[in-house]
Amino acid sequence: MTALVPPPSTSGKGLLDRVEDALLPLINLVFLLLMFFIVAGQLTEQPLPKLPSSTQSKQEQAPEADLIVNADGQWKVRGATLTEASLLSQLPEPDSSNPLKIAAEQSLTMADLEQLLRLLEDGGYTDVLLLTEPGA
Repeated sequence: MTALVPPPSTSGKGLLDRVEDALLPLINLVFLLLMFFIVAGQLTEQPLPKLPSSTQSKQEQAPEADLIVNADGQWKVRGATLTEASLLSQLPEPDSSNPLKIAAEQSLTMADLEQLLRLLEDGGYTDVLLLTEPGA
């Protein structure tokens, strides 16, 4: 009867020696890559060129918000301060292609913003954009 599995090749080396021989080219490759990045990444005396900052590319006019929220929680639409009862009637109709734009002051608490977002969600507004100012 013949064996279904051929006998292992016996080159006189053990399993550990064969694994070490297979890893040697990989170690050489990693070493060469390391040397390449050391040489290619030399620091130069020339500083990097300045990238354009957001202050240079400021828009002439800020985007117009449908609703402005002050830090004390006041809601303003077209300059008029509104209450919770009159807010939804003064805002534009909910439209999925044109989301409601909200501009909130930086010091507004998350609790006040969450209260406003819940009120808007109850009013049918599913898409809202929160306008922010770029950091200085």
